[in-house]
Amino acid sequence: MPLRKGRAALVGVLATATRAATAPTGPTPTASATSTSFTATADTSADGRDPADDPGAARRLGVDGDPPTRTVLRFDVAGLAEPVTRAKLRIHVADADGAGSVNGGEVRGVSDTSWTETSAAPAVDGPVLGALGAVAPGTWHEVDVTPYVTGNGTYAFGVTSPNGDGADYDSRETGATGPQLVVETAAAPAPSRTPAPTEPAPTPPSPAARTAQDLVPVLVGAGDIAASNDGDSATADLLDGISCTVFTVGDNACPTGSASDFAAYYAPTWGRQRDRTRPSPGNHDYDTPGASAYFDYFGAAAGPGRRGYYSYDLGNWHVVSLDSEISMARGSAQEKWLRADLASGEKPCTVAYWHRPRWTSGASHPPDLATDPLVRALYDHGAEVILGGHNHQYERFAPQDPDGRLDTARGLRQFVVGMGGADHYAFGTVLPHSEARNDDTSGVLKLTLRADGYGWQFVPEAGRSYDDSGSGTCH
Repeated sequence: MPLRKGRAALVGVLATATRAATAPTGPTPTASATSTSFTATADTSADGRDPADDPGAARRLGVDGDPPTRTVLRFDVAGLAEPVTRAKLRIHVADADGAGSVNGGEVRGVSDTSWTETSAAPAVDGPVLGALGAVAPGTWHEVDVTPYVTGNGTYAFGVTSPNGDGADYDSRETGATGPQLVVETAAAPAPSRTPAPTEPAPTPPSPAARTAQDLVPVLVGAGDIAASNDGDSATADLLDGISCTVFTVGDNACPTGSASDFAAYYAPTWGRQRDRTRPSPGNHDYDTPGASAYFDYFGAAAGPGRRGYYSYDLGNWHVVSLDSEISMARGSAQEKWLRADLASGEKPCTVAYWHRPRWTSGASHPPDLATDPLVRALYDHGAEVILGGHNHQYERFAPQDPDGRLDTARGLRQFVVGMGGADHYAFGTVLPHSEARNDDTSGVLKLTLRADGYGWQFVPEAGRSYDDSGSGTCH
């Protein structure tokens, strides 16, 4: 990919937490610390206009929000003999044009470590490791990645930005200013010969532990998004300020899900988040035969084989994206895949999303009974949350079993989140167990995926005040 001329220099990284040291009160055993610097074994960038054009041999790698351009880095960590105590990613802003960037986005982990500089760049789909701030040309910037780097192995990182003030940083081909992963290790200290005090003062958590606690995955999104009004711009602005994985629950580009609809409505708004988006399709996406424009636009992020359903993990959570526009019948390919996927999962908590909701009080679209086999599969395997759209409104239901009976022990809590930007729909008869509703505010649903539960928050568009929030536990 030819580099953009005159773009501001990249984006480095990141806010590093200030850590206060506590003075020891007596003799303290010490550990022998070792610092090892690893250079990138592969790095490349991908221009959203041509994902196949990945300039692995370029001396500079781009990050930009317009067009969406991501950079990915891979490091092979080997030879460590002691536990990792700290790891930091260091990248150098290219010294070009005497300019910098006010906001470069964020650095995240990348789950795929098998890519090469001659293959397509992978999706940036892992946990957020740091928020990119203002950077200056010709300077080093670093981010603490200690919770992500646990020992010997292969690690990949992605750098993305929603900001149109793009930036460039030095690739590994520049030599001394190429990306670095600096890993510190230390042997466990020898036991102290000094008796412990009878009432020792509480020890604050280590910097690494505090950082790990901060890396709670966040899943944010909505459905019924991009059209010819301004609602999609209002909700896209919300996403710009949240570090998260973005989900969609269908009808991404209206009215027909065509390539021109994606280009005119989705790309300038929610398209700024494409590199961190895990979508699902809706009926309007399928108004273009086979949802071909949807699959072309999202590419590998829409799942393998253009089949419309896939899964991924975030922290302690298994996340499933399904397709309500193809067969969901018991024994269908999708239903059998879902049951096998849930049976093979190792995560204790599960959230699933698709377009047509099982329960809804919306006047425009009734509850979709055809989704029942998917709902039963999720219930049978102890899932916690399901998300839908289709009706252009927000609604939250109490946990229910597949037959709609209240089930606080094992039930599925459903959210209808069709308030991504399309014109709003009114409510009709309110169904049992509907706990919260809104039909006049666009916004996004923010799910904080904790290790043993979740929190939800409706985030309204600017100028509106509707709020709904709460928490639940994993089964």
